[in-house]
Amino acid sequence: MSDGPPEFDADFRARLDALMVWRRDVRRFRVDRVPDDLMARVLRAFELAPSVGNSQPWRLVSVESDTARARIRESFRRCNAAALAATDPRRSDLYARLKLAGLEAAPVQLAIFCDPDPAAGHGLGRRTMPETLDHSVAGAATLFALMARAHGLGVGWVSILEPRAVSAALTVPADWRLVAYLCVGYPEGEDDVPELERAGWQERRAARMPLRR
Repeated sequence: MSDGPPEFDADFRARLDALMVWRRDVRRFRVDRVPDDLMARVLRAFELAPSVGNSQPWRLVSVESDTARARIRESFRRCNAAALAATDPRRSDLYARLKLAGLEAAPVQLAIFCDPDPAAGHGLGRRTMPETLDHSVAGAATLFALMARAHGLGVGWVSILEPRAVSAALTVPADWRLVAYLCVGYPEGEDDVPELERAGWQERRAARMPLRR
């Protein structure tokens, strides 16, 4: 048993702040292989992540086959073309220039699903808000992205995909819900400003104080 919690001093807090600033959503990856022992260490974020009722509803699939990756890239192309067609014409040229996925180069790709009825947790805490299962998975994926950044890796969360197409490509149980498709690898470049902000799509807004009621 430990003697007590570690001391999170001012230097640690400053470095934690820097970690959050530099945890960018990466779209441009080097093709360098990520060592297995490093991935195992970073994946421990899921072991440490909180979840409703300690249900640990995340189900991870490492997407490695050329066939599965090709089907997922095709899903992205369909969705991206549809999104471009639906974009306000005043922004469509900019949209067409955006780099929105790292599916071609990212050496590691993880599909993260939510099990809608995990045995773990015995249903605690989710009877009235079952969506907390999905929230738990999303929170764990965020912790994973921070852990990856701390170890020099970048993570890109790809949302321009058809969940059913991804599930079919990976032959997972029909009731699993896709929550995140993550591209992981060493960033091609480093920047503390989000790529969409640099491209002029959307500036980051200052944090707002909670509403008072």
